Amino acid sequence: MDVWSSLMDGFATALTPMNFLYAVIGVLLGTAVGVLPGLGPAMTVALLLPVTYALEPTSAFIMFAGIYYGGMYGGSTTSILLNTPGESSSVVTAIEGNKMAKAGRAAQALATAAIGSFVAGTIGTALLAVCAPVVVEFAVSLGAPSYFSIMVLALLAVTAVLGSSRLRGFASLGLGLAIGLVGLDVVTGQARLTFGVPLLADGLDIVVVAVAIFAVGEALWVAAHLRRNPLQIIPVGRPWMGKQDWKRSWKPWLRGTAYGFPFGALPAGGAEIPTFLSYVTEKRLSKHPEEFGKGAIEGVAGPEAANNAAAAGTLTPMLALGLPTNATAAVMLAAFTSYGIQPGPQLFSSQGPLVWALIASLFIGNLLLLLINLPLAPMWAKLLQIPRPYLYAGILFFATLGAYSVNLQAFDLVLLLALGALGFMMRRFGLPVLPLILGVILGPRIEKQLRQTLQLSAGDPAGLFSEPIAVVIYIIVAIILVWPFIFKLIRRNRPASTTAIPANSGATVPREAGGSVSHGSHRADGMADGEGDG
Repeated sequence: MDVWSSLMDGFATALTPMNFLYAVIGVLLGTAVGVLPGLGPAMTVALLLPVTYALEPTSAFIMFAGIYYGGMYGGSTTSILLNTPGESSSVVTAIEGNKMAKAGRAAQALATAAIGSFVAGTIGTALLAVCAPVVVEFAVSLGAPSYFSIMVLALLAVTAVLGSSRLRGFASLGLGLAIGLVGLDVVTGQARLTFGVPLLADGLDIVVVAVAIFAVGEALWVAAHLRRNPLQIIPVGRPWMGKQDWKRSWKPWLRGTAYGFPFGALPAGGAEIPTFLSYVTEKRLSKHPEEFGKGAIEGVAGPEAANNAAAAGTLTPMLALGLPTNATAAVMLAAFTSYGIQPGPQLFSSQGPLVWALIASLFIGNLLLLLINLPLAPMWAKLLQIPRPYLYAGILFFATLGAYSVNLQAFDLVLLLALGALGFMMRRFGLPVLPLILGVILGPRIEKQLRQTLQLSAGDPAGLFSEPIAVVIYIIVAIILVWPFIFKLIRRNRPASTTAIPANSGATVPREAGGSVSHGSHRADGMADGEGDG
């Protein structure tokens, strides 16, 4: 009851005319900036931080909350329409969302993203208000072995199901892990893969890598085929979701929420891992697995819900522990300290009215996001009717602007071009781009958790199995690795059981022959699919 009364007081504060106006401004700014390739909510909050110094702290944080959720949705819009994520957590949305857009179903993809964001954000914010102490207590109880095993599971689960073959998937993952190694070793301080370039000492920024691989790589790929293929205007299609779209979306929304909030609340979590795992889950559970890689609506609904639920979950360790788990939370932490407020266990007691107004504004911003963006879905979809030379010239402009604004270094533009060429070559040879992005994001985190685990166990590998959760996850990893071989053995043994069937049953022979032919054609088709990944 105390939580309920505190939340009602927060709504009373957040719904004052001036604070409500700041929430509207924050949602509009976050969405507008999130749509630009490479410009996300973290950069928006950072740019607006000096402007809000004259504001009262409560009004400033209500505005930041609107920017946070608005930027998350804006990133999904550019992922769906232009195959260019505005945030690393929107990477997964680009896989199926952009294929839906190219099939004339951009409005449906944007609508399921908006509604899924609203459902997951509302549930996640409610969990933030009610379950924050319990979730934080559980998160703090997890050690480095559990975090390491969770990340290994995320790497293997995603890489194993993408691309035309596991070999291509793991090759892409290897490239991502190698890129993630660039910079100074956090323990020894030794330079790795910097080639004597001082500007590489801090590593490669994930925004630069994601924008290069997706935006620049896609633009180069389109340019290479522009003369060969006739210019086609992509149809917008029906403006709203149909009954079948709703039926296929509501379960992924709930499953994505179930993934997103707990991972977002983990001190070593974030929005990337749950979006990857949500995509894998929907691919496994879907009644239409053949549509994945060609524009399955479940592949948009689940990851988008996970993304926004994680956005709410991310605020749990930031407010309760003073521990930010993504860039936006880190900027908000800096904003708290600039106002002389220290997030941590005492924040709810020392700054209760501000915290509850912030949580209430998340509910308000989430509703505003739905009311503003759902009617605009058909209008956003019409961006696809812009001729491709003009469209991709604009993408390259904003990609360059986004990459340069990360560190204000011209060297980042060189990296953008080099990694963009890598993205083009990956499309050319059928390597999926998602495992590379996953390797870049999780590689440094996995290395950190592995080192902490081995330091705690004095170098004994048995330390990796020192926590029950880690043991359970390793069992799941083993099943993922072994299951394809077991499945092949089962399939091999099946024809042997049908050899007793009379030779005149013509169905058996064509089925076997067709199986081998389809397997070979699957490789060829798979490469074509792989070229279009991302």
